[in-house]
Amino acid sequence: MGGADCNSTDFGAAAYWDARYSSPSTGGKGRGGFFDWYQAYPALRPILRACVPTSSRVLMLGCGNSLLSEDMAKDGYEDIVNMDISSVVIEQMKEKHMDIPQLTYMQMDVRDMSLFADGSFDCVIDKGTLDAMMCGDDAPHGASRMLAEVARITRPGGIYI
Repeated sequence: MGGADCNSTDFGAAAYWDARYSSPSTGGKGRGGFFDWYQAYPALRPILRACVPTSSRVLMLGCGNSLLSEDMAKDGYEDIVNMDISSVVIEQMKEKHMDIPQLTYMQMDVRDMSLFADGSFDCVIDKGTLDAMMCGDDAPHGASRMLAEVARITRPGGIYI
């Protein structure tokens, strides 16, 4: 990322991510079809296995086109809901993973997850979404709204990673 066409305030906007996932030069389908922020599943597996039983209902915030959910499903995780603000990447991932029933994909804004009931998830995984929210036009208010929603939809005793 970077350059004259990349403004940090874009990171909280759906239009930025739709354009990113549509362009082969910035991580879209033409560049291998995936991008993992920070760490891939092999590095995260020991932590996830220690903290998150495979029977847990997991929400992946800002899933993008990461391989994390796919790798978790291959490793025995049974129910992973993936959400992203970008309708472009959600459609790409729905198509890519149509044969993996453990994975569900939804276009949604983390600042308003009202489609989910209180306490819907055992675990919420965030691998860069809060960082992106802190670069948005409404930061830190948007980040605060996101974290309030995460707290609401995580079951009592659940975990936010």
